[in-house]
Amino acid sequence: MDQLATYDVIVIGAGHAGIEAAHAAACLGAKTAVFTLTLDFIGNMPCNPSIGGTAKGHLVRELDALGGVMGLAADATFLQSRMLNRGKGPAVHSLRVQTDRKRYHMYMKHALELTPNLEIHQAEVVALDVQDGAVRGVITNLNGYYACRSVVIATGTALGGRIFVGEAHYDGGPDGQHAATALTQCLVQNGMPLRRFKTGTPARVHRRSIDFSRLERQPGDPDETLQPLSFLTRAPMHNKVDCYIAYTNAATHTVILNNLDRSPLYGGHEIQGVGPRYCPSIEDKVVRFREKERHPIFVEPCGEDTEEMYLQGLSSSLPEAVQNEMYRTIVGFEHLEIMRPAYAIEYDCVDPTSLKPTLESKVIAGVYGAGQFNGTSGYEEAAAQGLLAGLNAGRRAQGKPELVLARHTSYLGTLVDDLVTKGVMDPYRMMTSRSEYRLSLRQDNADERLTPIGREYGLVDDARWAAFTEAMAIKNAELARLQATKVPLAALRAASTPEEAAAFGETGGTAAELLRRPGVSYEQIARVIGRGDGVTPTMALRIATELRYAGYIAREQRAIREVQRHEKVRIPEDFDYAPIHTMTLEAREKLAKIRPQTLAQAGRIPGVNPSDLAQLSVALMKGE
Repeated sequence: MDQLATYDVIVIGAGHAGIEAAHAAACLGAKTAVFTLTLDFIGNMPCNPSIGGTAKGHLVRELDALGGVMGLAADATFLQSRMLNRGKGPAVHSLRVQTDRKRYHMYMKHALELTPNLEIHQAEVVALDVQDGAVRGVITNLNGYYACRSVVIATGTALGGRIFVGEAHYDGGPDGQHAATALTQCLVQNGMPLRRFKTGTPARVHRRSIDFSRLERQPGDPDETLQPLSFLTRAPMHNKVDCYIAYTNAATHTVILNNLDRSPLYGGHEIQGVGPRYCPSIEDKVVRFREKERHPIFVEPCGEDTEEMYLQGLSSSLPEAVQNEMYRTIVGFEHLEIMRPAYAIEYDCVDPTSLKPTLESKVIAGVYGAGQFNGTSGYEEAAAQGLLAGLNAGRRAQGKPELVLARHTSYLGTLVDDLVTKGVMDPYRMMTSRSEYRLSLRQDNADERLTPIGREYGLVDDARWAAFTEAMAIKNAELARLQATKVPLAALRAASTPEEAAAFGETGGTAAELLRRPGVSYEQIARVIGRGDGVTPTMALRIATELRYAGYIAREQRAIREVQRHEKVRIPEDFDYAPIHTMTLEAREKLAKIRPQTLAQAGRIPGVNPSDLAQLSVALMKGE
């Protein structure tokens, strides 16, 4: 077998995780190659054509702040933008955009093609070359051998992929791709603990077959309020399409219940994978929530230059004939034309507790996991992990210290800590409720939290750093101005409507003091004292949030500092837990398996109670 090339980092897969991993490693200056089953599906969206959403929008902003490309791609190809959870507090505000599926793919393919130090190969990686417990290279289906120092596995649902539509099932990946089955055997032979997970996707249908007059229109936010996902985007943003909402009904549910025995999920048709808890199939919804009279369906366009529509909320693995019958019971779908039937897909993934917080495998040195291979679901979760895995794979190859993000720094840090410390029983989805520090980890301040880290570790280039420092200078200058500028109450009332004035109180004060009052906005204050130089509407909202919630944020920061004390207590990698008989046997076994890096991480392992943690702390001090 001929050796064709030598790389610092090889990335297997060019989905959302693989793109960010390859881009991150190459940006560090590491010689990088990405291998994909087909160049035509780089950045493919096999599920819903959107980026962001609750907590997912936070991840995209964090990814962007660290130097990733997903936010830029989403801004360049978006069709509609909406800020979710506006009726709730700022901690859970999350941006979500509909994207043009094909244009997103083209943007990402070109972005990789333009990335220095990165080569792109269309080939299937069928094996890793593992010597003395460490990866040395990869082998392709064309008998090519490529040497490397690090590998990132970002195989999505292609690894051991198996498609299910009713009684029909076959090896394959999304959108007609073939499954990657040989690599699974190699990973198992080298001791990596794999498992089977499952996900699904709804049918794609023809626009002309939907009666939109009978659906609820769901427009985007007003153009003047649109916010980009990337901190670098400056171009004006305009919504181009509407989305719509339909609903299932009793007739829909009857069709599903009458055919449950033909669903692979319920009929025992060889399906083994565990499906996502928070994105269930329509069969699951109807069975688990029988008391519900209807379930919403979000009708979303797949692009500007296609008539395909995506039916979010109607994923299914029922036979195609049953799908036709089921969909056509829905008001507005009576004459629906299915272009691509819904399906379930089962795939191989790793037990993430076998990974370090750097996302490197504990089993094979130099191998990193990202995305669905790590047991997660979602484009955004995948991309964020991809950046971290690619960054650390590149730095390992260069002999530099790797990055571990603590929970209090980011949603990405929370996601990775959950995976490697607690593990997963089903595909993991990021939610704001998973973070205990979500008021500090808002999507609007992701750059403040993470761009300095990205700069330190070599991902943030000069242009992004200059934009960040300029934004921070504008913010700090405006905060100082607001804290120093008195606003007469009479002037504020004169510039406001009677309804607005009712929230002002009976006394004036500085602009900062007034902004802490419920119902007082930056725009109202600006009518009297003007806007600060360079303060955009997005920055104004951020400043107002920090002033209004300053007390709560300070309390959260105190809790973070307390946790950081335990984060600083390092545990040696070869620490022996067995002799600490004052700890429970369960705690010793789980600590020995997970191998936490810090005392704080040890305390988050299920089964390790406060008494166990105290005994471990004593043992560590004795060791010192």
